[in-house]
Formats: sequence, structure tokens, C-alpha cells
Amino acid sequence: QVQLVESGGGLVQAGGSLRLSCAASGRTFSSYVMGWFRQAPGKEREFVTAISWSGGTSIYADSVKGRFTISRDNAKNTVYLQMNSLKPEDTAVYYCGGKRTGSNWLRDYDYWGQGTQVTVSS
Repeated sequence: QVQLVESGGGLVQAGGSLRLSCAASGRTFSSYVMGWFRQAPGKEREFVTAISWSGGTSIYADSVKGRFTISRDNAKNTVYLQMNSLKPEDTAVYYCGGKRTGSNWLRDYDYWGQGTQVTVSS
């Protein structure tokens, strides 16, 4: 069993930056694909980015490519999401997820955090 706890959300002006963290419990964290998703009010949860177990490979949604960066520190059981050049449309609850198996990084995650609110004002 893995427990995920996100932190780092908040209120920021458009053009600003935030860094989200997701701390994981459990000794098998380093073997999981880790991802970030977000859900805006009235919308479905959407994929943002994901990173391989080693940190050597990552993928991004087109809407955040070039602005967001995912990274992980397996020694600290933590995955990060650096968000730069934030836009009002980035406003959402951000969730981190852990995926044990499967090649489709956009879906079918096994573990989820409780989410952290990110609000970008114009």
C-alpha cells in the first residue's frame, strides 16, 4: 500500500510560479510511474504529466509543455511539479498518482493523493 500526500498549492498571480510536492509512503515508491493530474470545477480530471520510475523519461500534456516540469527524488520518496508561467486556466485541484504497472501513463493509476488547490488570478 502506498499513501500519497500533496503540498505546495496556493494562490498565485498569472505569470507566477509554484512548486508542488507529493510525498509517498512505502518502500516500493521507486518502482512506480508517478503522475500529476488536475481537475477544474465542473470538468473531468485530466492528465498533466508523468515520470518513469528512474526519472529518465517524462511526458506532458500539450497545455503545460514548456511551462511545467516533473521530477522525482527516490531517496526522499517525493515527486515534484514545478509550474512556471502560470495561467488562470491552470486553476484546479492537482492530484498526484502512483502507477504500478501498465504502459499507458495517462490512465489507470493505482494510488491517489487527496489533492492540493492551485488558484491563478488574472
